[in-house]
Amino acid sequence: MTGRARKVRLTDAGVARLKPGGTEYIVKDIRVAGLGVRVRPSGHRSFVWHGTVNGRIVRTTIGSAALMTVEDARSACRALLNGSHPLCAEAGRAAVPLFRDFVMEDWLPAQRFSEGRGKRVRHMLDRQLLPAFGALRLDRIGRPTVERWFDAMSCKTPGAANMALAVLRKIMTAAKAVGPVNKDPVAGVRPNPRRKMTRFLSAEEIARLHRTLDRLVEKRPSCLPQADIIRLLLLTGCRKSEIVTLRWSEVDGDVLRLAEAKTGPRTVWLSEAAQAIIARQPRNGSAYVFPSPGHPERPQSRNLGFWRRARQEAGIEDVRLHDLRHTVASQAVARGVPLPTVARMLGHAQPTMTLRYAHVGDREVEAAAERVGASIAVAMTGRPRI
Repeated sequence: MTGRARKVRLTDAGVARLKPGGTEYIVKDIRVAGLGVRVRPSGHRSFVWHGTVNGRIVRTTIGSAALMTVEDARSACRALLNGSHPLCAEAGRAAVPLFRDFVMEDWLPAQRFSEGRGKRVRHMLDRQLLPAFGALRLDRIGRPTVERWFDAMSCKTPGAANMALAVLRKIMTAAKAVGPVNKDPVAGVRPNPRRKMTRFLSAEEIARLHRTLDRLVEKRPSCLPQADIIRLLLLTGCRKSEIVTLRWSEVDGDVLRLAEAKTGPRTVWLSEAAQAIIARQPRNGSAYVFPSPGHPERPQSRNLGFWRRARQEAGIEDVRLHDLRHTVASQAVARGVPLPTVARMLGHAQPTMTLRYAHVGDREVEAAAERVGASIAVAMTGRPRI
């Protein structure tokens, strides 16, 4: 993928020395705004210009770098700017860029993602959005096109389709804001309904899971690291990736100072039980607290196949690993911890996100109803209910 184009003073000799890479890239000229030389993986070099003609955005190829000099390209750019270049007659047709050009040259370089988020977005672009829309002009992407793509993707991976749709929505919103398109084709396309996240572990299930982990590790000691990852997830409410890829450099006494969490760097406070689990991990020279057994330079596999066996033997087959995080939130809310505090514990960017996790079980609802009903009965009758 291309990133932000670098700027230099273009010369004929410098252009000739530019080497092809794994993806195409552009080197911009510092003397004439908008002029650049594009280098494709094949080694082909061409002069390109990105600017505004008659109030409209124009991206165009000026010519092959093998057939014209840098000064020729600069003269062509100046002619484009004053409206005397023949390409200006095509400005109306060429004003709207291709989806891939807008994404790679304008939208993506302007984003400020965390490392993890950036990788996920680039993966969605490479695997889903660019193959589907890359060769289309932005104004040729209509709602029917988006719906057909989204429906096809939703049949296979509804969750991933939702995430890709969210990225596409941001791209098209940005395109509408800067002018290449007048209508947002994603507006009105509704994401797939999410599964209601009401499952969390009861106190009895937590104890049963803990006993199951002990029993399985006793039979197979090599499973201890994965069992400890599961325990840490339940004790901290962290996301799986935050614990699986945890580095020793992020462990600071009774806190974890996570450098790359989903919402950016954050601090996780550790209980004594969580501190004890981290303290018993061997320091074998790996940068990771839970390194891969065969490759200590890498973190433990995110697959955590041990979890499937553990939940089956504990009789909680319907519990996802992410439900352990859900459990932490539910336990905190049930004990009267304010939602903003729970949000900070979980590393939510917005406290309202916590409401998705802060469910309570039927027993808690029943007990709360009994307490509220008794209180109202006193108010109604002036005497306690018998």
